[in-house]
Amino acid sequence: MSGPLEGLRVVELAGLAPAPFGCMVLADLGADVVQVHKPGSRPMIPGDFLGRNRRSIAIDTRTPQGAELVLKLVERSDVLVEGFRPGVTERLGIGPAQCLARNPRLIYGRMTGWGQDGPLADRAGHDINYIAVAGALEPLGRAGGPPSFPINLLGDFGGGGLLLALGVLAALYERERSGRGQVVDAAMVDGVALLTTFLHGMRSAGLWRGGRGENMLDGGVPFYDVYEAADGRFVAVGALEQKFYADLVRVLDLADAPSRDDPANWPELRERIAAAVKTKTRDEWADLARGTDACLAPVLSPDEAANHPYNTARNTFVDVAGARHPAPAPRFDRTPTAVPSPPAEAGANTAEVLAGIGVPDAEIMELRRSGVIG
Repeated sequence: MSGPLEGLRVVELAGLAPAPFGCMVLADLGADVVQVHKPGSRPMIPGDFLGRNRRSIAIDTRTPQGAELVLKLVERSDVLVEGFRPGVTERLGIGPAQCLARNPRLIYGRMTGWGQDGPLADRAGHDINYIAVAGALEPLGRAGGPPSFPINLLGDFGGGGLLLALGVLAALYERERSGRGQVVDAAMVDGVALLTTFLHGMRSAGLWRGGRGENMLDGGVPFYDVYEAADGRFVAVGALEQKFYADLVRVLDLADAPSRDDPANWPELRERIAAAVKTKTRDEWADLARGTDACLAPVLSPDEAANHPYNTARNTFVDVAGARHPAPAPRFDRTPTAVPSPPAEAGANTAEVLAGIGVPDAEIMELRRSGVIG
């Protein structure tokens, strides 16, 4: 491992989506993350990219012996991350109190949708539910249509995993001064609400008055929208500032279009932009806009994005054991990150990790025989 977090030791109790993503970010940045799976478990997605850059150990944490192994790992670690419902790890004997008793410097990261307390804390939910309650789903979509959810990017990853990683790093920074660990309560509803700060500011200033799809950044203006090209693919137009809009007008050859300054002209202007874009293919428009500030970009599929000249020049995607992954980010000049290692099979490093914390070979064999480890 290499990167600015080299030397940081993390124990991750394996889960789904947000917590693994947060731990993936820590691992990408150089942390040594040991992922704890149940014996015999298989990932929901074979070869799940979120599991990259980890060692994996299989422990039945429902047994006293398994819980004790986790506590032994905790004694030599900086961070533990779990993504279960509130109270689950406490019942297993590996909750915050038990872990911090073994290691008072431990940062205990907890990733949930609703948070550790409150009237919904013990209820099930998924990304779409969390962004709905956070107020981020209602504004998304076209005017006159229902809310449109952006797959599970906002809750699971933006307001979830990234929030968790940020909270862990903040707690680690504070530990340098106090010498003490603490619990980080990362809730997706909190994180998604935080992501809407700009929207709330726009509303407070009276700059977001319309309903869904009727405002500056949600498709309500014709110069910030997505348009279909001649080949059925799309271009994204984001020419908000007047100087950028002037470049857009030149690229689209719309010098005689009505003024954008009068909202009464916007329906006609939208039609004119749509008709112009329909005259060429997506990539032809991308070529014409290259070298300008027209803020016109091709709408790429995930596969296309990996091969776009900008992304190849920046190595935004990297090859990991024959599969194309988004590269670790951000970038560091003195402590660069390495190309990620592929996801490990569940339990692949069990003997190695246990030996590293001092468990004798004979005990490892007995733990395997009894099913405590896999």
